[in-house]
Amino acid sequence: MTNTCKKSYFELTKKWQRVAVLSDAIAMLSWDRQAIMPSGSGSARAEQIAILSVLKHEEITDPLTLELIDKADKAELDDIEQKNLFEIRRIYRHAAALSPKLVEEHSRACAACEGQWQLARKENNFQVVAGSLGEVVNLTQQIAAIKAETFKSNSYDSLLDEYEPGGSSTQIDAIFALLEPALQKLLPEVIEYQADIDFPTYSTPVPIQAQKSLGQIIMKALGFDFLKGRLDTSVHPFSGGTPDDVRITTRYNENDWTGSLMGVIHETGHALYEQGLPSRWRGQPVGSARGMVVHESQSLLMEMQVCRSLEFFKFLAPIIAKEFMVRGDQWKADELSKNSKRVIPNFIRVDADEITYPLHIILRYKLEKALMRDDLSVPDLPDAWNEAFESSFGTRPSDDLQGCLQDIHWYDGAFGYFPTYTLGALAAAQLFSAARKDHPELLAQISKGHFSTLLSWLRKNVHSIGSALSTEEILIKATGSSLSTTAFLAHLNSRYLGKA
Repeated sequence: MTNTCKKSYFELTKKWQRVAVLSDAIAMLSWDRQAIMPSGSGSARAEQIAILSVLKHEEITDPLTLELIDKADKAELDDIEQKNLFEIRRIYRHAAALSPKLVEEHSRACAACEGQWQLARKENNFQVVAGSLGEVVNLTQQIAAIKAETFKSNSYDSLLDEYEPGGSSTQIDAIFALLEPALQKLLPEVIEYQADIDFPTYSTPVPIQAQKSLGQIIMKALGFDFLKGRLDTSVHPFSGGTPDDVRITTRYNENDWTGSLMGVIHETGHALYEQGLPSRWRGQPVGSARGMVVHESQSLLMEMQVCRSLEFFKFLAPIIAKEFMVRGDQWKADELSKNSKRVIPNFIRVDADEITYPLHIILRYKLEKALMRDDLSVPDLPDAWNEAFESSFGTRPSDDLQGCLQDIHWYDGAFGYFPTYTLGALAAAQLFSAARKDHPELLAQISKGHFSTLLSWLRKNVHSIGSALSTEEILIKATGSSLSTTAFLAHLNSRYLGKA
């Protein structure tokens, strides 16, 4: 019996390799559609993705899958095999709760809505995409209700679980209840503190090719493997693909070179995590990224913790001088660092500073919960967004581009994703603090462009673990404590107010 059950486990892992291939194909087609396909080809690609999504769903929910899971549950498995089986069952339950018809409708609706979102952005008109988003919201509500019943949870948590396994809106509410007032108190203090600072100005346009060259230099320095990935251009910076073929994008503005560079660094953090996942577990759930909190911690650790430090700018300044062919005091490390710490509340999340960024996320978190509860209707979203923004920031977006059209997530069906950005920022602060305690020489190395010690620490404590541990277990093992606001708020006070 034991041998039979063990055999069932191995048959199940082979079956999951097929699921992984379908997942990889969907990921690559999705990246291709968002990054490089001509707009007129979007509907054909959307149909391909919908069909592959149904095939993946059918492979997972095949009656044989549950039979193999139940038999494997009786086998003598080692620790990793048990955790892999646990993740397979979790994914199976997510998929089995939904009909192939609903999966296909949702996939097709999301793909169509994303295309309409791009058109709405061009026209700066939410009404262009309102109907498509309404369909996505309706289908997502149906999915949430079905999964909530299956998992005996609330509808929002059932969506959150796909992005952050085991995540809880109760925990998020508690963390945000501490974080939001702390940030609202800190923000005016920092603005007052910076009022007398003479910030540098950068009026010289930087050619896109020079910005791209700089981005690639920094990607390589951070440890990105260009044999298994590439950098491209898109409307919205993102990363995608597979661990062996990681694709990242950024967007360029000749009058704002920092935006493209920080976009590259952020997405490189994601990519390094994917490239560092355990290859011996490739194709199995246990070998995948733990969830989006850990994923965002890796991007924000690189972008915010590491690459906005003075030490990083000491490394960056001479490279900028060479690649941009510029000179002058404003291009020196101290001035570049000073500029990176400037806090100016603005309408666009991806351009926000460290202090206001979480306020952007909290706003979206509240709105998407209201959408899922049907407390907010899609046609009312622009006004609700503008009112919430004015309440948090004191200013009101003047158009839809500055408001509810700026992010792709909802139009792509990603409800439950947004809070992971700020939870990831908290985790990033904890992880970088722990890495510095383990390696006091870390900042000195960064100033010389040496990132191997940091990357090795992340490989050991985060990347190589895959999904063998929960987010909470990864943090406790690496930092000695559960996720909290402590390290993040200490970091903000130190960087922006000079408080120890």
